This record gives sequence, C-alpha cells and structure tokens, in this order.
Amino acid sequence: MAPRIFITGATGYIGGDTLHALYEKHPEYSYSALVRSEEKGQPAKKAFPNVRLVIGDLDNSKVLEEEAAKADIVIHTADASDHEGAARAIAQGLASGHSKESPGFWLHTGGTGILCWEDSKHDRLGERSDKEYNDWTGVDELTNLPDEAFHRNVDKIVLEAGTQRAESVRTAIVCPPTIYGKGRGPSNTRSRQAYELAKLILTAHYIPIIGSGKARWNSIHVADLADVFVLLTEAAVSSQTPTPTQNPNPSATQAPTSPDQDLWGAKGYYLVENGEHVWADLARLMGKKAHALGLTGSLQERSLEKDKAIQQAGFEAVSWGLNSRGKAERARRVLGWKPHRAAIEDEVEGILRDEKGRVG
Repeated sequence: MAPRIFITGATGYIGGDTLHALYEKHPEYSYSALVRSEEKGQPAKKAFPNVRLVIGDLDNSKVLEEEAAKADIVIHTADASDHEGAARAIAQGLASGHSKESPGFWLHTGGTGILCWEDSKHDRLGERSDKEYNDWTGVDELTNLPDEAFHRNVDKIVLEAGTQRAESVRTAIVCPPTIYGKGRGPSNTRSRQAYELAKLILTAHYIPIIGSGKARWNSIHVADLADVFVLLTEAAVSSQTPTPTQNPNPSATQAPTSPDQDLWGAKGYYLVENGEHVWADLARLMGKKAHALGLTGSLQERSLEKDKAIQQAGFEAVSWGLNSRGKAERARRVLGWKPHRAAIEDEVEGILRDEKGRVG
C-alpha cells in the first residue's frame, strides 16, 4: 500500500512548496490535503491532480482527528506553531489510529521565534546577542525552553505526543527561521519577514533600523526547507517498510538509515538554517539595491520604534530587532541534508522586484 500523507497548508507558502517537492519526488504516495473549501482547494487540485481534498479548517477537530488517524504521516504547516486546538486534534488522531506495530508520524512546523524569548522577556530590541542554540549538542535545551517562549505552548503538545506515546506516535518539530525564495506551491508563494521589510522600504522610502541595529537572525531558502520535509517523510516511510538494501550513496533527497532515537520524539527537533544575517545590514542592502534598480530614490536610515513596527507588519516587523540564532546540525547528520540554494543576500533583488509588483 502506498504511504498515506495528510498535509495541512497545501495552499500556503511552506506547505505548498513542501507538497510540490514531495509530489514531484514521490508521485506514488497517496496524498490528502486540508483546504477551507472546494473553491480554495482548486489551485492545489489543478497542480496536484491525485491529491484528495479534505474540506475543513484548523478548528474542525473531528476532521483533523479522523485524517490523522488514517494517515501514515501528517505534515502540519498551516498556522502549525500557534494553533493549540489543531495540535491537540492531530495528537489525538495519531494516538487513536496507530500502534507500536503501525506507528504514525507527525512532521510539525515550529518557528525560531521561540528563540527570541529572552529578548522579548527583557524588551530588548536591536541589541547584539552571542547566544546560539544547537539542535544536536543542545537539543535538550530546545525541548525545555521556558513556557513564556513564543510557540512553546504548541511545541509542548507535540513533544508530549512524541515522548509519552513514542511507540505509536513519532514526532519531529521542524523549526525554520527567516524563510525566503519564491514558493513553488499553487497559491501563496510569498514569505513575510524579509518581504515585509522590502515592502516598507519601497512604500515608506526609508531604511528602518530598530534600536542599535545589531540583532541577528538565521535564514533558509524555502526549497531547502522543503528538502527537510521530504527527507523526514522518506525516513518515516523507511521506518514503516524497511528495505533489504541500503543506498550506498545517500544524497540530499534520499534519507540514509539512522537510529530512530536521533530522528523522532525527544531528539526530533530540527533547526533549519543556512547562515544568518544582521537585520540592519539586510535593510541597508535592500535600500541600496532598490535605489540601484530605480525602484526608489536615494534612501536614508531612520529609527523604527516597536509600536510603529507592529503597525507595519506585526511580529514580523518587531522581529527585525530580535535575535534568533541556532545551528542546524541534526538534519545534516541524520538525514544527509545539504542546503544549496542561494543565500538571502543573493535573493534581495528578486524580493524587491516581487514586492514592487505587489505594491505597484
């Protein structure tokens, strides 16, 4: 029987790109996708004809439970890091529909906003921090962050499912930072953090600097992020159906065999990054490039206060003054992940042109 994949967020940015990568690599899998309505699901159906549409939203706990119970693998990307009800429904469905002999897998999307907790606690904006998390040598720290940390309430639900019910429910939290690059999904192809920064520069005609402009954040191309979901899905399928021979040359799109304890549950926390940027430097680069491309006049730097940032783009704008730094070793070690797309600085021109096309 083909592995049964249930995905939320197929019309979104992360979910759409992930489904594109999976569907292209594994058309033999059986896919179902949660969509709000038949109408909203049509772009996904057109792009992925063999996907079964499941009508509902994250508040439809019964639908989520039923689909999680039937699926071999749940890939949760739709508002995954902040919707407690959806997380509880998925946990319940996986537990009720699976057993030690036939475990279910949950690939959950978190977010490195969780790493900003100390800056947020002390209301620090724009200051430099040398604190750097590590998902291999410091995974226990990541799975035991303070309850006040952003996304932590949902992280705990996933971790509880993957540890207290480890024999029947295998979990992995995929925790991306600033995501960039044009998505390959059928609907939303735009990220937010860096794109809202470009939007402000193009519309307000200044270079925003929060505080002293020293805050740093990791970044990842959306296609490199999708590769992690593909590799984890393949690892889950391999766990369910062991193959008699092992591929002697594993690549970034074929997961090598690894001990389950390093993949799932208490250890299954994956930071996903390929470098970092200083937000003020990225803003300066955007301003310089926008002027060079003739998209704006010459721009000056201007201080951006927290309240004004919230008015601009909510948490995404405030994050330009927060630190979120980590090392993504786990996916490289246990999955053979090799991020190779262009760095965020190399994508600045594309980001600016895309935003210019949106705002006019």
